[in-house]
Amino acid sequence: MLSALSRPLNSLRVSGALTKATVAMADALAKIPDVEIDPEGTFKYILIKVKVKDGDVHKDIVRGTKSAEYHNHIFDKVSPAMEALGMECKCLGGGKIEHNSQEKKLRVFGESTGFGKADHSVSAEKLKGAFSDYEITWSV
Repeated sequence: MLSALSRPLNSLRVSGALTKATVAMADALAKIPDVEIDPEGTFKYILIKVKVKDGDVHKDIVRGTKSAEYHNHIFDKVSPAMEALGMECKCLGGGKIEHNSQEKKLRVFGESTGFGKADHSVSAEKLKGAFSDYEITWSV
């Protein structure tokens, strides 16, 4: 049905619904933890850009675990989980994290053969948000 201005009468409702959907997706993105790493040891990690599908809203997240033999094993686990939330992922690179929980130290270093070197300064900033009482260092 059209209004006198030849516009659909429900266009405002559709626009509002799209805005609500976009806000809901941005909220879902905000609920994704910035950092999920093992509590101790030296292990591979990747820096991932997570983006709302068909949107511009995004953030970077850090994922790392000793259980990953290769960096792509981490991505292969994270990507489907993010897709299930309506997100898409891109791996920005990888490296290693040395996590010493007793001394409250994190060291970010190295690179991924498959994904290249992550920007360790970005990863370190994400880690500082999650481990504010830790000494966090990174190397080129």
